[in-house]
Amino acid sequence: MRTLAEWLELQDSVHPRSIDLSLERVAEVARRLALAAPAFRVVTVGGTNGKGSVAAHAEALLMAAGVPVGLFTSPHLARYNERIRVAGAEAGDAELIEAFERIEAARGGTTLTFFEYNTLAALLVFTARAVEVAVLEVGLGGRLDATNLVGADVAVIASVGLDHREWLGESLEAIGAEKAGILRAGRPAVLGTADMPASVFERSAVLGAPTQVAGRDFTWEVAGDRSWSYRGPNVALSDLAPSRLAGSLQYRNAATAITAVAALAAERPLGRPIERRTVNAALGGVHLAGRFEIVAGEVEWILDIAHNEPAAEVLAAHLGERALPGGAGRGRTLAVAGVLADKDAAGIAAALAPRVDHWILCALAGPRGGSAAALAARMQLPQARVTLADSVTDGCARARALARPGDRVVVFGSFHTVGPARLWLQL
Repeated sequence: MRTLAEWLELQDSVHPRSIDLSLERVAEVARRLALAAPAFRVVTVGGTNGKGSVAAHAEALLMAAGVPVGLFTSPHLARYNERIRVAGAEAGDAELIEAFERIEAARGGTTLTFFEYNTLAALLVFTARAVEVAVLEVGLGGRLDATNLVGADVAVIASVGLDHREWLGESLEAIGAEKAGILRAGRPAVLGTADMPASVFERSAVLGAPTQVAGRDFTWEVAGDRSWSYRGPNVALSDLAPSRLAGSLQYRNAATAITAVAALAAERPLGRPIERRTVNAALGGVHLAGRFEIVAGEVEWILDIAHNEPAAEVLAAHLGERALPGGAGRGRTLAVAGVLADKDAAGIAAALAPRVDHWILCALAGPRGGSAAALAARMQLPQARVTLADSVTDGCARARALARPGDRVVVFGSFHTVGPARLWLQL
């Protein structure tokens, strides 16, 4: 019998390409596994940025409402098991191996990508555990993403920005059309911002999908003490606690998740109503590693996977909102950055440069990685403000040596950066 590590190694080699946006192969294997029309309801969450936070809030809300819920996300930071959760707990090695054995027996000569194996395994685990709702985070795009092989009862698009252009198109309109592929005829759609390409609204209109838009159909207001209120088509709530996830954008993400879960409940009631007590329990319990994750101390560490220009702009705004540990004008911000070769490193650097005093640029391994020197050339930063590191762990060690009490260290740029940093910090 193969171990989990051996299964993952196999899955990396079955299909000739690591990314192959197509539903034919995975849908055929899903049909053989009787997964194409699961018994559980589905909330599919897509978007360029914010989808992980919205999915985590939706999971927390459903758990607080007493609903057996599964969550599928990707990629992982340290352990593959992070990708599949049931009732907030990671899937175990044994049930993942059992799922992979079933997939392997069903696929025959059909090849699958690593992510397609992952998606099918999540659906098998959720079926075996008899979840009532599955929250599926889209991997890439939407229309041809493996998560789209099952129809969404509620579809969420958190945002649309320029990323993955080699797969989704060079314009926001093209990318929006791909992401809107998760919408279903007559089923609720929730948009986390009104700042969407016209292609998203056009698709929802063609499908007749009842669409709830942030700022138009659902709103939120934050008080001076960080408590907040929410008002949407199906529920109004006041005196809510702030999300456990840091950063002002989490009010928007939480409101988007509330709207999605309330839309699901409007179709068929959940275990408990979406009321203040339920929502506050969810907001206090939500957890998502690597999204403006704060590690307090004399030197504060902040970890954020921000890997494209829009996410870097959000990270810069959150850094501006948060006081330095040493107080205004008394501390520095050191950046430990690792950015994959196919990302807009110059745009990321430009967004964060006003917030960073010194940069520690890290080499990343793998075909999409590269040397620290190559990253420095791409980021176009002043040489005097840059230190090169052979790896993320080397970069973290250099940051610790450079940091003084009152400074903060911001680690960002990729899952491949934040994951090793969390291990180095023993989180």
